[in-house]
Amino acid sequence: MGWAGFIAAFVAFFVSHRLPLRPAVRARLVGVLGRRGFTIAYSVLSLAVLAWLIVAAAQAPYVAIWSSAPWQAWVPLVAMAAVCLILCFGIARPNPLSFGGARNESFDPAHPGIVRWMRHPLLVGLALWAGAHLVPNGDLAHVILFGLFAGFAMLGMRIVDRRRQRALGAEHWASLRQQIALGPRIPHPESWSGVGIRLLLAALIYLVLLALHPVVLGVSPLP
Repeated sequence: MGWAGFIAAFVAFFVSHRLPLRPAVRARLVGVLGRRGFTIAYSVLSLAVLAWLIVAAAQAPYVAIWSSAPWQAWVPLVAMAAVCLILCFGIARPNPLSFGGARNESFDPAHPGIVRWMRHPLLVGLALWAGAHLVPNGDLAHVILFGLFAGFAMLGMRIVDRRRQRALGAEHWASLRQQIALGPRIPHPESWSGVGIRLLLAALIYLVLLALHPVVLGVSPLP
């Protein structure tokens, strides 16, 4: 595929993430697909283009930036367990301060869950995924790939903060942050059964990722 394919995949990734979220385009797509249909279609498209980008990086010419070492493989292995936990506890729960939440009108600052530790769990997960995979992949294409994703996630937190501040109003946004910060560092969950389900789901996703990694990418993540 070469560098041309890598660049094309990057262009497709950013276009597919920018264009559908433009207000006019998003409104038209939601009108046709419905809100849930739009979310599903956008998620499938994002995953498909991400897979293309990762494959394109693997097929780009190899230009070494730093040498590999056996210990480096353990970094993503450990970090991905944390990423799976973050995603499972961050998705489909109320979080008016970021995206990826559900039933945001029912958000209770006294029971913020993972939001007590991070306002943007999905972006934190993305940054951790990218940073961890950067360690054992010291060639130019993967440094560009994972470096840009990590930077995109960090910058995205500031962008989402500004957008949510405008949407909620500066005073309400600041009040929510203050109420969350005053709560206990380890929030008491509203449902222990819900915690158990999310823990099991995180473990299942982790195992599936381990199993699919050599099938999809042709490389085993195990040392």
